[in-house]
Amino acid sequence: MATSFSAASRFLVVNGVAQADDVPPVSNLLESLAGVYTTTRTHGNASLLLFWERHLRRLSNSARILANHRPDIFGAPAPVDLSAIRPLVDESLQVGLGFALAERVRRAEVVEEFTELAVTVLICNGGVSGSSALDLYLHIGFYVPPVFGAAGARLALAGRGRDLAEAKYSQWARIRKDMERMRPPMVSELLLSNDGDRILEGSVTNFFVVCKVVCDKADDSTYDLEKAPSFVVQTAPLSDGVLPGVIRQLVIEVCSSIGIPLREVAPSWSSHELWKESFITSGLRLVQHVESVQIPTSKDFHLRSWNEVSWVTKRFEGVGLVTSQIQKEIIARICAEGYLINNIPCM
Repeated sequence: MATSFSAASRFLVVNGVAQADDVPPVSNLLESLAGVYTTTRTHGNASLLLFWERHLRRLSNSARILANHRPDIFGAPAPVDLSAIRPLVDESLQVGLGFALAERVRRAEVVEEFTELAVTVLICNGGVSGSSALDLYLHIGFYVPPVFGAAGARLALAGRGRDLAEAKYSQWARIRKDMERMRPPMVSELLLSNDGDRILEGSVTNFFVVCKVVCDKADDSTYDLEKAPSFVVQTAPLSDGVLPGVIRQLVIEVCSSIGIPLREVAPSWSSHELWKESFITSGLRLVQHVESVQIPTSKDFHLRSWNEVSWVTKRFEGVGLVTSQIQKEIIARICAEGYLINNIPCM
């Protein structure tokens, strides 16, 4: 087995075997291979993987969906052996974490204190093994999570919704790359919409707004959670064609458990004056508040580049109370649902 990795501190394991060649960025890997994938990260000084079982269930579900709707991705007509996914993941994870954690310790003096590990699992057909079996690629890289509340996301509407959104598959990385021409300067995430009004999700995130639903003459510039019935969290439903994100589902569960109203309906730009907060979610960022949302005025935005259209912008003032409460509740669930690494106590 290989024992060295690239100086860039990226690690790749294929079917349980560590790769010693220069390891590409995970985006390059996804663009070059056809398959299903999921991405999460470690937490607490690399002591556990976030919501690992949820990610594996989503990976298996994505494989099942593509086997039924896009069997060519898995080398049809051979059936997909979903039972083979978990042993492959477990073996490759142990190998990859072993090298990544050792390198993290070795480079402790130059690695930032809060550096975690980003872990991506990609399942594709048996191109490497030369058979109809599945191949598993496990990619690990150093990752510094954003500090909640320190910097907001800047969003811009740039593309149409996904095809077969219920499955997370790697071809989306190529489509997402084509949308880059619509990214204005300083924008950190691209939004998707099929009609230019109802916002579905981000290119790598799910999108939420906290919308005021009761209008009165009182000053609504500030509010508290006791007035939560006056507000509703909105996010597009899966039936509209959005990715069933792991953190998206957690937000839905958290809102239900603590009594924050939530409606699965696509936020409408035509009602953006009622938006009081906004946030995005992903396996790496967890919850990140939104600083601004830009929408092109042209309805054929998907055919243009960012400097060929005019934009209107919605801005938010800092982290909202509802967003903060949801973040707090999700963090509280980390230890209960994390995958402990080397039996290190949850931090």
